[in-house]
Amino acid sequence: MLSKKSARELEDYLLTNQEYIYRLAYSYVKNPEDALDLVQESIIKAISSADLLKDTQGMKSWVYRIVVNTALDFLRKQKRMVVVDQETLNNYTESAAGADDYSDLDLAKAIEGLTPTDRSRIVLRYYEDLKIEEVAFILKENVNTTKSRLYGTLKKLRLQMEEPIDVQSVQEV
Repeated sequence: MLSKKSARELEDYLLTNQEYIYRLAYSYVKNPEDALDLVQESIIKAISSADLLKDTQGMKSWVYRIVVNTALDFLRKQKRMVVVDQETLNNYTESAAGADDYSDLDLAKAIEGLTPTDRSRIVLRYYEDLKIEEVAFILKENVNTTKSRLYGTLKKLRLQMEEPIDVQSVQEV
């Protein structure tokens, strides 16, 4: 049974970090309503299984693991593809209106093309600024496995982001 102090710490953590939890959920489903549903479901799961939390020091990783697992379960159940989300639509309409801001658009597209697990590694490590050990814990992987797969994913992203070489200009040199 979770002590009252630990239960209060969990409640405080959830309230204080609700934006981060929402952002993590949104990074998976790309839909505000679905992200809110995931957050709600994750919070219910965290509170109902709070007695499994052995150490409140690892609360962030523990909550993130719940959110990631809930999001992956949701995606498996839905098996649907989001054709255009609101953010993409907003970017398109702003660009059409003359605000040519393509910063990070290629990166976002490349990240979306990754498998859910590879995307999780990138999002958790670089967007949520978690340590490799925390990412490994959340994804239920060995730390060395997480490191090597993260670097492999970064290599894939780098190759996707590189511009294709113009073969004619190379041959002319």
